[in-house]
Amino acid sequence: MQVNGRMTREQLLNRINQVSFAVDEMILFLDTHPDNEEARAYFEEKSALRNEALEEYAKLYGPLTIDTANDTCSRSWEWVQQPWPWELPLKGGCR
Repeated sequence: MQVNGRMTREQLLNRINQVSFAVDEMILFLDTHPDNEEARAYFEEKSALRNEALEEYAKLYGPLTIDTANDTCSRSWEWVQQPWPWELPLKGGCR
């Protein structure tokens, strides 16, 4: 379910996981097929989607990676006060 046209926190985390998996798989594939232009284009597309999703998550909930940790406007790391991703309630599945 989207809220105000945006993905929920859970949906955004799932999206990050999905595109991160695709990026990781393409890295492995490109290790053995470095001249495959189709794979390189797919990798670049998914990397851009991953970066967009990470930036959106950081803007709404705080950074998941150091790459999106931009706290230059304050003297404290306020994002560490928020719940960590593994502290969020899971719906279904194991915990």
